[in-house]
Amino acid sequence: MSLSDYLSEHWSMLVPLIGMLILLLTDIHLERKMIRRLAITTGMLFIYSVFCYMETYLGNQPEVSVFRSILSAADYSLITFILVEIIMIVYREKRFFVLIPAILNAIICFISIPTGIVFSFDENNAFHRGPLGHIAYIICGIYLIYFVIRMFTTGKRQKEEYPLLLFLVLTSVLCLVIPMFLYEPVMHWFVSTIAIDILLYYVYLLQRYTKRDPLTKLLNRQSYYSDTEKYFDSVTSVITIDMNGLKEINDNQGHVAGDTALKALGDCFYKASQSGHRVYRIGGDEFVLVCLNSSEDDVKALIERIRNEVSKTIYTCSIGYSMQTGNSTIDALYHEADKRLYEEKKAFYERTGKDRRKR
Repeated sequence: MSLSDYLSEHWSMLVPLIGMLILLLTDIHLERKMIRRLAITTGMLFIYSVFCYMETYLGNQPEVSVFRSILSAADYSLITFILVEIIMIVYREKRFFVLIPAILNAIICFISIPTGIVFSFDENNAFHRGPLGHIAYIICGIYLIYFVIRMFTTGKRQKEEYPLLLFLVLTSVLCLVIPMFLYEPVMHWFVSTIAIDILLYYVYLLQRYTKRDPLTKLLNRQSYYSDTEKYFDSVTSVITIDMNGLKEINDNQGHVAGDTALKALGDCFYKASQSGHRVYRIGGDEFVLVCLNSSEDDVKALIERIRNEVSKTIYTCSIGYSMQTGNSTIDALYHEADKRLYEEKKAFYERTGKDRRKR
């Protein structure tokens, strides 16, 4: 057992992990909690790789050692805790119940040291699976299923974001399933694969920061320009939305209250949108929805859903829309929708008697 042997076996894991740590130390975009969780996961992967290497070394010795059993129990426990940490990173999960399967798995694995219910080693130091030999992989499978379910039910994601997340799930499944049948020759696959996947997810997070508004998590102005150029042939409608009274809220209640209002409205617009609708905050209290391959009836139904969602809050907004006539540019569609918006906004201030300068 030597450092050179360890480096030779785990070089493909160490390079992305070290690179990840360097990126985290110089990161100025992610929240401190996110950076801390990524660093913890990176550390857990490194510990797992060391334990795997030591366990493999002891497995090549002629005599069985209780220390090998301890390392095996730790390895089987760590793979589930690593997945839990990844779930907490991706979904900002704080609920304790997510930890329960991993904790139960760890208890069962360490009970296996004297009982052999998960693994055991005979007098020739050969590995044998017990009746619960696949418990760690089953629990990892449960976590991956949970990950996929959350992927499609949580967060402001666009369809182009799913392929990478599905790729991360697929590679994780493969590096968990294959060792079930081959064991030692590919045990290091897990740590190398997860290390690369975490680095890819970090790149994905940074990409999201360039595409999304940090306050509302909606797509940002740059995404609006990029998407309307990319999907121009499919754009059938542009909806513009402007919040009523944001300046009054900021002046009387403070900018934190104004930010709360903008986030609440952003959530309303996202909840009302469906497939083929892209929601942007392009600045201040200005929002835009771009509708792809939608009829005017679909657009009117979307606007009605928006009004219904906003009515559940204490805020109001003005809305305008335009339809593609066959030769309209994006700018023309935007200006037509904006004209209708300000007609509605004018009617709102006339009806309520509020000072429009405090809009």
